[in-house]
Amino acid sequence: MSDTSARLLQLLSLLQTPREWPGSELAERLGVTDRTVRRDIDRLRDLGYPVEATMGATGGYRLVAGAAMPPLLVDDEEAVAIAVGLRAAAGSAIAGIEEASVRALAKLEQVLPSKLRRRVRVLGAAVVPATGGNPVDPELLATLAAAITNRERVRFAYESAAGTESRRNTEPVGLVPYKQRWYLVGFDLDRNDWRVFRADRIQRAHPTGARFTPRDLPAESPAAYVTGARTNWGTPGLHYLVNISAPPDAVIGRLGEAPGDIVARGENTCVLDMRRDDLPEWVAHRLLELGFEFQVHSPDALVAAIRTIGDRARRALET
Repeated sequence: MSDTSARLLQLLSLLQTPREWPGSELAERLGVTDRTVRRDIDRLRDLGYPVEATMGATGGYRLVAGAAMPPLLVDDEEAVAIAVGLRAAAGSAIAGIEEASVRALAKLEQVLPSKLRRRVRVLGAAVVPATGGNPVDPELLATLAAAITNRERVRFAYESAAGTESRRNTEPVGLVPYKQRWYLVGFDLDRNDWRVFRADRIQRAHPTGARFTPRDLPAESPAAYVTGARTNWGTPGLHYLVNISAPPDAVIGRLGEAPGDIVARGENTCVLDMRRDDLPEWVAHRLLELGFEFQVHSPDALVAAIRTIGDRARRALET
């Protein structure tokens, strides 16, 4: 880096401190003349930094708010503080801030030196946000966010609701915070279809280095896809429609993986409404394990599976 470039960065770092700097003090700090300081101020203005000058005995230079936010310079301590704060915000229940926090965290951790990454991990492990749902490692979110931004395929291990682990090779297109959980929307290459993955069930995620061209998502956005506003409901798979006599909170997380699978119909009633390729026998067992009354409307295969389980239970009680 040239002396001029290094000096400009040092000058910018000083101006980003919220105070007014006399030209003589800046010249002394930088070891240059007042005239050089004025030239450097003009260079910063040409780069888009809104530096304001005030006249008089108490006048000087200061950085003011502009039409767009210019790049910021932070020291090591500030970078660690920002990263830890973003990690906490990534798990926040504050609507609208979680996804932006993950994007910012991914950008910041990409350029942090290894020694600062270690400090961030240590501090981040001690900062536990008070949120509901299962916690998600912010490093995982940052990895997925970077893969989405870079349009890079990612591999990971995924644990289903039944506890079965599988390996997934996915083209990720969006991270969606919804009801204190994180969801990844991506195209599953092995299953040749779109999938919604709960982030707290993703393990050992790593980008593959293979880039991809985004496919047409059958929804207006990843958020719309997660919440059920999809345009591909006609794809193969069974439509499960079951009334359950239980509060939604007692069912969510135990049955149905996508957030739109369980729909509230009152304080003590909800509906399982999902289109999935899960085996009817598995869904039948999950419904029975809930311990609540329910009524099946579709599919017929689920009705048959429940009858088979009932017949088996009756035979087991026969003497």
